[in-house]
Amino acid sequence: MTDADSSTGPRVFLLPGHDKRVGFGHPWAYSNEIRMDAAAKAIRPGAPAQLVRVDGKPLAVGTFNPKTLIAFRVFAREAGASLDRAFVAERLRAALALRQRLFGLPFYRLVHAEADGLPGLIVDRMGDVCVVQAGTAGVENLTGEILAALDEVLSPRAVVLANESPLRALEGLETYTRVAQGARPGMLEVEEAGLVFYADPLAGQKTGWFFDQRDNRAFVAHLAKGAGAILDLFTYAGGFAIQAAAAGAAKVIAVDSSGPALALAKKAAERNGVAGACEFLKLDAFAALEDLAGRSERFDVVIADPPPFARAKKDVPAALKGYRKLARMAAALVRPGGFLFIASCSHNVTAEAFGLEVAGGISRAGRTGRIVRAAGAGADHPIHPLLPETAYLKTLTLELD
Repeated sequence: MTDADSSTGPRVFLLPGHDKRVGFGHPWAYSNEIRMDAAAKAIRPGAPAQLVRVDGKPLAVGTFNPKTLIAFRVFAREAGASLDRAFVAERLRAALALRQRLFGLPFYRLVHAEADGLPGLIVDRMGDVCVVQAGTAGVENLTGEILAALDEVLSPRAVVLANESPLRALEGLETYTRVAQGARPGMLEVEEAGLVFYADPLAGQKTGWFFDQRDNRAFVAHLAKGAGAILDLFTYAGGFAIQAAAAGAAKVIAVDSSGPALALAKKAAERNGVAGACEFLKLDAFAALEDLAGRSERFDVVIADPPPFARAKKDVPAALKGYRKLARMAAALVRPGGFLFIASCSHNVTAEAFGLEVAGGISRAGRTGRIVRAAGAGADHPIHPLLPETAYLKTLTLELD
């Protein structure tokens, strides 16, 4: 059977005894679970395919890449499902209905990959612009259908393909960013917590805005009410910093190594009338921590929301050391009775390992304290029940003695 023989693609056979996990509902099949014969190896990476048991009984329809560890990604359990525009549009409508129940304004993650039944696909909605990330060869091949489905369901003014993730290399894909539909959108306004922020989907990080920290920004802003001084490390476009200032913090120092990111943050501070309370420093976060410690600066709240320290499993040992160092240096700047908010967005780092390193860092700083909140991403980042990787974001808020 070839790709052209069926709308659901060629059959991919699991090895004997390897059907239980996928049959139970897990959305992935690994290459070492699949019969990698000449026929399987000849399938075009990312092609639609049928996953079947060793006896030929169909289990799922999805996409297959014979060159990757996660070889098969399940899109549907119905044997006759076709991965076309109508299929994608149906999944988009379901995802949209959920977000519209959760949020009153059109600013959210619309599609969160496997959790929304579209493995490898991320779609962030910023008003009338959608920003799409294709993380797999399968989604890359479905780009035309995805764009048509988005147009059918939302009719966005523009769609940006923000495919800059280095993880695409694992799928044999190049990185790029381009406008796929509509005119170049330019700087976008994002509304959150009654404030206006700015995102640049063509030049910013990932999709241009991190919706996943929405609830955590609101919680930290609550802690900032009446606070004297706040430190926001890795501020990016100023989400934590500006909400803290708007909540009433007297002074907020926002640190980032990216000049363009700080420009977005400064523009948002001006737009929301808190520029007078904000100071923006273009520095590496660890360098800033050393400098502030040397000046005996202390803060009521320190926020540390770094980029991923571990993009692959081989990076985990170094990442754990990084989180311990970050916690140690940040904790040293927290006033007694103040708070440390620290996050990890590395899905390869478990919540338990992250918590242990944070605890170790605080102890090495000579501090004690208690966790007052442990949280993840917002509700627009749902978690697949059998895929802990979709619960990638881990955050701890601690009160320190």
